[in-house]
Amino acid sequence: MSKHVIPAPQAHSIPTSTGGTFPVRRVYCIGRNFAAHAVEMGHDPDREPPFFFQKNPNNLDASGEFPYPPHTSDLHHEVELLACLKSGGTNIALDQALDHVWGYGVSLDMTRRDLQGQMKKMGRPWEIGKAFERSGPVGPVKPVSEIGHPDQGRIALHVNGELRQEGDLNQMIWKVPEMITYLSEYFELAAGDVIMAGTPAGVGAVVKGDVMEAEIAGLGALRVQVI
Repeated sequence: MSKHVIPAPQAHSIPTSTGGTFPVRRVYCIGRNFAAHAVEMGHDPDREPPFFFQKNPNNLDASGEFPYPPHTSDLHHEVELLACLKSGGTNIALDQALDHVWGYGVSLDMTRRDLQGQMKKMGRPWEIGKAFERSGPVGPVKPVSEIGHPDQGRIALHVNGELRQEGDLNQMIWKVPEMITYLSEYFELAAGDVIMAGTPAGVGAVVKGDVMEAEIAGLGALRVQVI
């Protein structure tokens, strides 16, 4: 008999290309990890210590539809590589970091930019602009055994057929193994943790009815309509 005083929340998972699902424990998102994006957001592109914010596991959504959220008039798209961990630990050595990755996918970090901007000015956390319902559209996660560890290749996003974002994974300031090592110094990573690895320049607003098509070389495309 359960000792819970309320029904236990359902564990969240996202699809994989294998037919199974990947259970999500935590979602770590790195900020300003492409130099050109740092510049467009008004920051120095020089390599500085990385910083992270978090989304909630159930923010990740594979439905292909993104409901326009309330309390914003400046909703932005950000295409990102998603790295999914099969194991973890603390103080993970750099040369062992990729051993903990199960697979990779295409994702979007949808952002209420106006609310995020307000929080920045007030010195407050960003979650109201980042961690809202279905704010992390994702495609199927592909296992390392199928695609290896993508560290270069085109990353791009079109809106209604118009190219908005374009870059290369090799332009990431902090690479996936470096992010894993850094995070493991401050958190105990574990199976089910995912990392959203940052976005290239060209972020911009979308409105209801827009169709976003994100792609990463070797990982395929993700099509999401704003509803």
